Amino acid sequence: MDEKIQKVNSGIKAVVFPGEREKAIARQKAFPYRFPQDRRRLGGKYSVEENAAILKRLFYLERRLSQGLGSWTLAIPEMEVKIETGRHIFWHADASRKLRERLTEQEHSPRQIDAFKDSGIDQFVDELLLSKNAAELMAGMHLVAGRALENAYKHHIDDTCPIADAPTIRIFKQILMDYEGMLEWAEGAVEAYALGDQLGAEVTEWRFHLSQLLASIGGVTGMDPKGPRPASLRLDDGAYSRGTVPKRDSRFISFTNTGEYDVADGGARHPHDSYEARRLDFVRTQRDELDAIEAFGTFLWDMRFKDYQSEYDLARITWDEARHTEIGHNTLQVMGYNPFELPNRLTSSFCRGPMLDPAVPMTGINAFGEVAVLKTIHNLIDEARERGDQVLAHTTDFVRADERTHVRKGQTIIKHMTDLEWKDLELQTRQLFTECLIALGAIKRGDGDAFTLSREDIERLIGE
Repeated sequence: MDEKIQKVNSGIKAVVFPGEREKAIARQKAFPYRFPQDRRRLGGKYSVEENAAILKRLFYLERRLSQGLGSWTLAIPEMEVKIETGRHIFWHADASRKLRERLTEQEHSPRQIDAFKDSGIDQFVDELLLSKNAAELMAGMHLVAGRALENAYKHHIDDTCPIADAPTIRIFKQILMDYEGMLEWAEGAVEAYALGDQLGAEVTEWRFHLSQLLASIGGVTGMDPKGPRPASLRLDDGAYSRGTVPKRDSRFISFTNTGEYDVADGGARHPHDSYEARRLDFVRTQRDELDAIEAFGTFLWDMRFKDYQSEYDLARITWDEARHTEIGHNTLQVMGYNPFELPNRLTSSFCRGPMLDPAVPMTGINAFGEVAVLKTIHNLIDEARERGDQVLAHTTDFVRADERTHVRKGQTIIKHMTDLEWKDLELQTRQLFTECLIALGAIKRGDGDAFTLSREDIERLIGE
């Protein structure tokens, strides 16, 4: 029995009237069912206040890791890592949501929780984000921060009261289900980097550096003995800023000077506006939603701490776009293509990446890209079903459901991004994308005249 409970009970004896216990034992023996016994102990290390203090810190670290991964989505070249990062952004965001909900049950208001910050965690995450490459990022994000969080969740399950604090235990076990696959994948990814580029020594050194820094702030819970701070930090040379240029790995052929696949390919693969052409364009667009992972991840970073629900929704949409990329990549293979033989459209990300006001590129996606998808996807699904094209009909049906949700959620997110009226925001979006496309050579300005692309042109050239 827990020491605290022993102290509370010491000196207080149970008062039992004559015959009560014997009768109770007899009734128990006569009861016909032998259900499993509750063997959990009563008592644990933490009071509600102590428990909440740990949960707030875990919540804040999960929130910051989700934001931080979002900031790196443009700068990660490798397709598999970019897709997994889109998924992990949501895993961390969903962990923070579960912790936030539990904190509201422990007498903390959402406003108090969302306003919570910790300077030690900020320093650790900001240093982690100064990783020199994606290999260092994966090692720091998952093998240092992720493993430390995993251990903290497991230890808390062991230490807290399994009866009184059962809701926290349940939440931690749910989080650990996501962590199992995420960290297993990260171990394999870091190993792949080490084998491919001989980065093992540099990554190992970075892991040790970040582990030291994390230990110096008392670990993820702040309750561990504090070790010495590393002698120097990359932060000493300047603050972190996210990348602005989208990166792809060496397997891709990419283009930015047009939004049209036929132009980039040097010719049409199917007759214009045929089912075959529309089918291939749609699937390629899904594969190229690598740029949507970059977009929504970047939005999450650029509007961090403005509105928690918007952050959470952006994280979920980022995961959706990662799934769409997987749908496109795998469907191309089913269609008989090697996905890497088809050039990858980077026009969208080259335009969105440098924009520091997230409302403009978000409007470009919400008002033009996703709406454009919904304009055409219904007929495409119907025709796929009529032709017996089960692969396209099946996957596209799920994409349609996602896009409907994204349009709805996007409207609310944009309201937290800007105070501009919708008409003004839409015009500004069209103007900025027009200038970007001109700069990329995707369109030409006639005789120096100023002009702004129409909604339809933006839909066609930028996409989602």
